[in-house]
Amino acid sequence: MTLPRSGPVRSEAARLAILDAAVALFVERGYDHLTVEGIARRAGVGKQTIYRWWASKGDVIAEAILEGRLLGGRRELPDTGDPRTDLAAWLIDLFTLRASADGEGMLRSLVAAAAGSAETGRRLRAEILAAPLVESLSQAMGGVSGPRLDAAADALVGAVILRALSREQFDAADMLALVDAVVDGAPPR
Repeated sequence: MTLPRSGPVRSEAARLAILDAAVALFVERGYDHLTVEGIARRAGVGKQTIYRWWASKGDVIAEAILEGRLLGGRRELPDTGDPRTDLAAWLIDLFTLRASADGEGMLRSLVAAAAGSAETGRRLRAEILAAPLVESLSQAMGGVSGPRLDAAADALVGAVILRALSREQFDAADMLALVDAVVDGAPPR
C-alpha cells in the first residue's frame, strides 16, 4: 500500500519554466539584477511557487547549473591525451568565466546556495567532482584511486574556489603549477 504524498506536488512543467526563466534572465541581466519576482513573472508562476521549492535565487541558479542549463560545455574537460594539460586548460576556462561579470554572480550564487543547503552543497560537490575530472586527475597521478584520489580532487577544487573567491589574477603557468602541486603532492600508491 502506497501512502499519499504529503506536501505540495512539484509540477515538472512549472519547475522547468522557472529554470528556463532564471537562465534567460541571468543571461540578459546578470546575477545582480536577477530577482525571484522577475523569475516568477517570466515563468508565469507565483513567487510562492519558487519559494516552496528553492530558498533563494542562488538556489535556482545552482539547480540550473547542476542540470547543465547554464554552464554547458564549460563543465567538460578537454581530452588532449595529456591529463595535466587538460586539467590546467579546464581551470583556465573556469577562471576566465569567473573573471566575467556573470561568472562572479554564478560563483556567489553557488557559494550562497551551498552554504544555505547541505543537500545543494552535496549535489554541487558531486557534480564538480564528476567522472571526467576525477578520471583525468587519476591519470595524471598515475592511476591513483580511492581516498588519495578523493583528497587530491578536494585539494584541487578547494584551491580553485579559494583563488576564485579572492579574485586573484592567474595565467596558464599558475594553473599548471596548481595541477602539478596537487598531482605531485599525492602520496605514492
